[in-house]
Amino acid sequence: MPRKRHTAEQIIGLLRQAEVELAQGRTVGEICRRLEVSEATFHRWRTEYGGLKVDQARRLKDLERENARLKRAVAELTLDKLILKEAAEGNF
Repeated sequence: MPRKRHTAEQIIGLLRQAEVELAQGRTVGEICRRLEVSEATFHRWRTEYGGLKVDQARRLKDLERENARLKRAVAELTLDKLILKEAAEGNF
């Protein structure tokens, strides 16, 4: 079965539907079958997006992207610094 990628907005909507169904007495297994996701995926979604609203999820994803970009920048600058330090010492 091909993998589906759900957006944060879709996941939050599905989790809200699932919470309603859980309140009605359905089991997690039944809900996962209806959503066509594994129970592990469902629990991972609940952990990550459980209490978030759509705008909060968008902000979270934006911050994660920005954090990854900044980490790459720091890694590149650290590498440049080490190269310049080594060249200044004459160990090339």
